[in-house]
Amino acid sequence: MIAITDVTLRDGSHAMGHQFTIEQVRATVTALEVAGVRSLEIGHGDGLGGSSFNYGFSGTDELGLIAAAVEAADEAVIGCLLLPGVGTADSIAAVADIGVGMLRVATHSTEADIAVQHIAAARARGMDTVGFLMLSHMTAPDELARQAALMAGAGANCVYVVDSAGALLPDQTAERVEALRTVLPPDVAVGFHGHNNLGLGIANSLRAVDAGATRIDGALAALGAGAGNAATEVLAAVFDRAGIATGLDVIATLAAAEHVVRPYMRHEPRMDFGSVVLGYAGVYSSFLLHAQRAADRYAVPMQDILLESGRRRLVGGQEDVMIEIAVQLAGAGA
Repeated sequence: MIAITDVTLRDGSHAMGHQFTIEQVRATVTALEVAGVRSLEIGHGDGLGGSSFNYGFSGTDELGLIAAAVEAADEAVIGCLLLPGVGTADSIAAVADIGVGMLRVATHSTEADIAVQHIAAARARGMDTVGFLMLSHMTAPDELARQAALMAGAGANCVYVVDSAGALLPDQTAERVEALRTVLPPDVAVGFHGHNNLGLGIANSLRAVDAGATRIDGALAALGAGAGNAATEVLAAVFDRAGIATGLDVIATLAAAEHVVRPYMRHEPRMDFGSVVLGYAGVYSSFLLHAQRAADRYAVPMQDILLESGRRRLVGGQEDVMIEIAVQLAGAGA
């Protein structure tokens, strides 16, 4: 059985400008449960504590949204994302007290060491504790596996290959999942989180399963950063056609995407000019709207900002550097 974790209410926060409402959360959680989803993630797109000037302010307090999800869920485990330095040990305690059962601790793909205390704190709370290695395309498989082992050693019971930029090709995804599966103990699962910037979210998810991943992320209607995530409803249909058991009801999942999520979407993620440039340049998917705002403000081409961000190998938390790049590009063109 492959476990599907739906990230509509967390990764989708990027596409929603971090403006989810309590009513949208309740409706989405209910629809996901009807469809058979038993693990879902909620919160600001940049995790606990992400509501800020740098990342964008939430329209509704994150703890209120999380509490609404917990109250709406009968069977599903509610999870949150934490980036060390953005979220804190106090953040973990606060959501655990609300009833959150899963914590995903996310770091850049070479910085697993900064997650050790947060992983340990989540395990001490009895949470399903997941290591999340972002921008995995930037790191060779053997080094990524070494980082995954650090997370497992700290207590993570699952470690994810995270294609934050939607830049991985299927063979590259398989190489990374296989590398993790080789070094991690049998009781530590491997997961995969894909984006569609190069149109490969579903294909990469299939290859990840073939290579040994047992947890796969999706978002209803692909609602996520950049061109969006692998769509949960498409994963359900494709995996069913491939004979891969997920426990999801394909028609109910399609209905959740079409009748619950699409009506409230502010921005429909798609493989447009900017999103494909993200994947091509290997830039963090959540940078798309930040780059667009910087391009508009300084009257420079958005693609130039993204390509330079890729050349500089910017990572999550460096959104402000795009302003610097835009200013430099504007000066060069003056």
